[in-house]
Formats: sequence, structure tokens, C-alpha cells
Amino acid sequence: MTPPCPVLRALWIAELHFRCEGAQRPLAAVEVAAAGNLFKVRQFARRALQNSTAAAASPRSGQIDAMILLLCGAAAVAVYAVCCFTVLRLPKCQSRARLDGKTVVVTGSNTGIGKTTALDLAKRGARVILACRDQKRAEAAVSDIRRESGSSEVVYMHLDLASLQSVRSFAETFLKTEPRLDILINNAGLVVEGTTKDGMGMIFGVNHLGHFLLTLLLLDRLKESGPSRVVNVASKAYEVGKIDFDCLSTHKKLAEGKSSLSLFFRYSHSKLCNVLFTHELAKRLQGTNVTCYSLHPGPIKTDISRHSNLLWKMILFPILTLFFVDPVSGAQTTIHCALQEGIEPHSGRYFEKCAVKEVKAHGRDDAVAKKLWELSERLCSLA
Repeated sequence: MTPPCPVLRALWIAELHFRCEGAQRPLAAVEVAAAGNLFKVRQFARRALQNSTAAAASPRSGQIDAMILLLCGAAAVAVYAVCCFTVLRLPKCQSRARLDGKTVVVTGSNTGIGKTTALDLAKRGARVILACRDQKRAEAAVSDIRRESGSSEVVYMHLDLASLQSVRSFAETFLKTEPRLDILINNAGLVVEGTTKDGMGMIFGVNHLGHFLLTLLLLDRLKESGPSRVVNVASKAYEVGKIDFDCLSTHKKLAEGKSSLSLFFRYSHSKLCNVLFTHELAKRLQGTNVTCYSLHPGPIKTDISRHSNLLWKMILFPILTLFFVDPVSGAQTTIHCALQEGIEPHSGRYFEKCAVKEVKAHGRDDAVAKKLWELSERLCSLA
């Protein structure tokens, strides 16, 4: 029982507070009681009991929280390790083909999987032409590849895929100086706002239209050098892509919008263009000794978004760091499509992890592929 007298009751509460909390200010209860405010005494006692209960429970609660966090962290690490050795693990190209006396063009080959691809082909004895826009970076890449491969047959030729005139100039120079072309690898790609020098959406112009024109301008040389191949580096992102012909005809871009999400979808649309272009190209190459393939290189750590805005980079950074693999792994499917013996019957098909993969229905739509081809011809002034 508690003492009935307010003053005694206050003293009792003070003693209780003293025992529970180490007597930080036990006489405060007496001071309150002395003021004759019993309501405040009750408030004081209630706070004292609550504080003592929380103080007694907090060490155990903290230990439980720490253990839960530790278990969650361990589970996350375990899941990540499993992903690295299963889902994220990419196979290596098994071809041991030599390319002595053969010529290869790789666009966007001053960095990332393009540079890694060029290095591998140079090691196999090919004459490798780095078709790039940035001269300084390209010349640095040429020096690196020559040093690592031991080959002097690595050269730079200027190519700006954002300018159809530059594409034509590259093709003209190439056809005058290079007697053969065995493999054309359309590797370059970007994710950035803006328009090309011809007024096209930048993503559409670089990722699809520039490569479309380049391929057609070099096609006769590919046929003369056959058997030869065209390899178009696409992406699994094509699965969410679509072709808006009204937008292309009206605005010469794949979609409207300024947001980062819109940027991603435009990139996806351009990768669908790569897949459809390969599908239609294979049909038009039937009866020749040229074959073509599109592919998904895998989740690769590259600087494809180096020209993107800060928000886009912030979104991509943690994903790239944790779940994307190195360019050497990412180049393997490209190298497989360029070299692997016996895949000629799969011309026009889509590859992933060094194997043929069934493409989604909208990626093999004959009518859409033909319409895209015809529109691309008009935009390039070929029709």
C-alpha cells in the first residue's frame, strides 16, 4: 500500500525513484509534493516507472536489434554470393579461331566491352579498326591494345555515329584504304538526352540509325570478303521496347519526355531497333555469304551513361557496383557471335550467354522490321 498522506506519498515515490534510477534527483518529488500538487506527483511517479522500465529493457532490446541486423546482413551477403556464381556468372567464348589476315571494325571500342572485344580479336591476329568519335580516348585505347596484344595491326579511324555525314566519310575512307572487311561489330551505344547533327533523337540516331547506315555502306565489302559477319550489340532491355512510328515520323525520335524513366525507355526502344534490324538484315542477306546476329552482352559495368545527368548516374551507380560484371565477361557473347564456328544457320537470331535465345514476339515481327528498315532508309536518304 502507498502512504495516504500526500507528503509521505511523495517521499515514498522519491525513494522508489531513487531505487530505480540511481537517485539523479529523488528530492524533486518532495519538492513537487511540498507545492501541494498531487497531480504532478502522480505524473512524476508515472514517468519514473516508465523510465525505469525502458532502462531495464533497452540493453536486451538493443542486443536483439543488433542480432536481427547481423542476420539480415549475412542473408544479403549469401544471396549476393549465390547470384554472383549463378545468375550473374557469364560463360566464356570457347572458339579458338585465329584471324590472321582478316579485318575487323568495332564501333565504340575505346572503352568498355568494345575495347575488350577489340583486344581479344587483336590477340587472334586480326587487323582491328577502332571506329570512335573521341580521338584522344581512341588513340589511348590503340596504345593499350597494341601493348597488351603485341600486335601493331590496331588503328583508329574517326567515326561519329551522331552524324550521318561522318558515317559516310568513314565508309568512304575505309573502302579506299582497306581491301577487306570480315567482321563488323556495331557495339557503340549511349544513354543521353539531345539530338544528332541531323536532327534525330540522340539515342535513336547513335544506337540504331548510324549503325544502320554504316552497315549498308560496308555491305558490299563484307560480301566480297565472305564468309563474313555483322554483330549488333543489343540488350535485354529490348523486351520492354516498342516502335512508335508516328513519333519517329513526326519528331525523328523514339519517344517524347525528359525524365530519367523516359530516357531508359528510349534506350530500350533503340535496342529493339537493333534486334529488328538484325532480323530484317538476315532475310535480305539470304543467298550471300554474310550472316548477322544480335545479342545481349549481360549486365556489364561500362560507362555507357557517362553523358547522362546526375540523377541517372546516381540511380545506376549502386546497381552497376553490386550486380554488373566486368567488361571481359560482357564481351564474351560478342566474341562468340563474331567467331564461333557453326552458328551460320542462326543468322538473324538473338544470343545471350554465348547461346541462341528465343526472342520475344515483337522482336521478330516481320511487318514492323520491314517498316523500320524502310523508314531508316528514308531518314538516311537511301530510298
